[in-house]
Amino acid sequence: MTTDTGTTGIDLTHYRGGHLPEGFRELLLDIHADAYRDQLHDEFVQQFPWFVDRWSGLPGFTCVVGTDTATGEPVGFAYGAPAVEGREWWRDHLPQVPADSSTYAVSELMVRPAWRKRGFSLQLHDALLADRPEALAVLLVDPDHPRVQDLYESWGYEAVGHRQPFADSPRYAVMLKTLSRPA
Repeated sequence: MTTDTGTTGIDLTHYRGGHLPEGFRELLLDIHADAYRDQLHDEFVQQFPWFVDRWSGLPGFTCVVGTDTATGEPVGFAYGAPAVEGREWWRDHLPQVPADSSTYAVSELMVRPAWRKRGFSLQLHDALLADRPEALAVLLVDPDHPRVQDLYESWGYEAVGHRQPFADSPRYAVMLKTLSRPA
């Protein structure tokens, strides 16, 4: 775990799988409950604890949590893990796979309602992907939320297809972005 201070409005704390502190899971669940408080009746939304457990156990899992510098309250988080090389599920959506197809899969990015529209989602996203060695980042976005998809496009993602990862999940837009390699 490392903390970056000096970020305008939020402190960013970085976590890596295998080194997660006690209470980490509950922190993510509490942020999720606030972010989705109007949708907690949705069966797919209720499966979030399973996703936290699954993703946090993957090799290379990383997470960034933002904390309000003034109040100390958690603002939001972003997490993901490297995709298994050669089995990147976005491959089916491209006519030609790039020579370097190493991919970091961004699984979750959420900001609590009281802190939205202040640029914190981009700060969390960029902190999560900073210094990643992979060539690409991939994420799924609900196409029923075109403003969210537009936001990801403004961050350099391109919609390359659609995918329904689970039988009870929505059908998502697959979005892919080329990452800048660390120097």
